[in-house]
Amino acid sequence: MQMPKTAIILGATGLTGSLVLDQLLSDDRYDTVKLFSRSSCGIEHEKIQEFLGDLLEMEQFKADFTGDEVYCCIGTTKKKTPDKELYRAIDFGIPATAAQLAKENHVQGFAVVSALGANSKSLFEYNRIKGDMEKAVKESGIKSTYILQPSLIVGDRNEHRSGEGFAAGLFRFLKPIMIGPLKKYRAVEAKDIAAKMIAVLNSGVPSQTIPSQEI
Repeated sequence: MQMPKTAIILGATGLTGSLVLDQLLSDDRYDTVKLFSRSSCGIEHEKIQEFLGDLLEMEQFKADFTGDEVYCCIGTTKKKTPDKELYRAIDFGIPATAAQLAKENHVQGFAVVSALGANSKSLFEYNRIKGDMEKAVKESGIKSTYILQPSLIVGDRNEHRSGEGFAAGLFRFLKPIMIGPLKKYRAVEAKDIAAKMIAVLNSGVPSQTIPSQEI
């Protein structure tokens, strides 16, 4: 019988991270879920351990950043974070530092949400930052590393993003005709990303990058 596991979630107050949390709380394979964030998730549960602080200073959490797996669901937008340096510090710096801490603390699994088109040599800043992040996570050398590259992520957000709402509706309307080469551009439900992260971290399959159409 497998011993109960400890999961770490970064970004549990966001859309995808909150769904990872929901699914892990009902998963008997886990008896502890550690949350690292700026603010509380507002949920009381016997499995949850919260560590609150500035994620831009991840090193402060090193002693507690221990477990079996990391679910990294950190991300921001240019509208929410217009400062370029801060934007990079969040989308690149937090996942990269988390992966390094996980490696130092002998965490065996790491799954991170990246984006379709991530490429460290891209002309587009967003794709370039995601590509740099992926490279840093891979270079950390964690035994089982999974990088998910979803297209537009859709789901019920606590915050209102009018542009994303319009795009999500359009993508859902066009989904039936987005086949073949266009399939990778279909919008992806956040709950499916959460489920895929948990599935691959429990699969034993080799480290891999998972494109949008396979989520």
